[in-house]
Amino acid sequence: MLKGKTALVTGSTSGIGLGVALALAREGANIILNGFGDVEGPRAEVAALGVRVGYHGADMSKPADIAAMQAYADAEFGGIDVLVNNAGIQHVAPVQDFPVEKWDAIIAINLSSAFHTTRLALPGMLKKGWGRIINIASTHGLVASAQKSAYVAAKHGLVGFTKSIALETATAPVTVNAICPGWVLTAIVQKQVDAIAERDKVDNAEATRRLLSEKQPSLQFTTPEELGALAVFLCSDAAINVRGQAWAMDGGWTAV
Repeated sequence: MLKGKTALVTGSTSGIGLGVALALAREGANIILNGFGDVEGPRAEVAALGVRVGYHGADMSKPADIAAMQAYADAEFGGIDVLVNNAGIQHVAPVQDFPVEKWDAIIAINLSSAFHTTRLALPGMLKKGWGRIINIASTHGLVASAQKSAYVAAKHGLVGFTKSIALETATAPVTVNAICPGWVLTAIVQKQVDAIAERDKVDNAEATRRLLSEKQPSLQFTTPEELGALAVFLCSDAAINVRGQAWAMDGGWTAV
């Protein structure tokens, strides 16, 4: 479905971002990876699907780095057809104790980076006459939790940004939507499971149940593969009139 298209997925060297990148690659999209840590492993996984793979190590808190990544995409791939804004960080603390530098970093990476990538990629999409922008928000873009003020503010902002740009492009062949995952079993979440297991002296299965029961009625983690499949749908012709949506995939978390 996406053969000949190029997808940039930020924060895609692991977790949700890598899951989305792999799903898009299976549909034939060339992939530009971005992120820190191991790069060669994810690059090899994507390349094994028979598509072209690029990488740019832009720090998503720095507008100049993001501009350099767009220039790389233009020079090496002829631009970006599918933009997936996934990069994100988290910090948990009461607001009176929240470090200022952590607040600034979360807003920069989780929200402002999507503005910079979108403003740079959108003109090329409009010129080509086709484009998809998918912002990976969160259930915390729809509802709040205590001690996550910066993350909740950024994700709510990302949902609002999604809606605004969807209206700006409403008559164009470019769609803009957000995906709002609930609990996804990433390395960060596994640490929370491990902490519950240690605190309550229970096994991994019971710790998982206790974590999920706080928020996610299905008692099942959403997977990166499921999120990737939803991203593929949003890129399809069938989703041409899905615009400005904040699509929850959260096991019933927000079904209240």
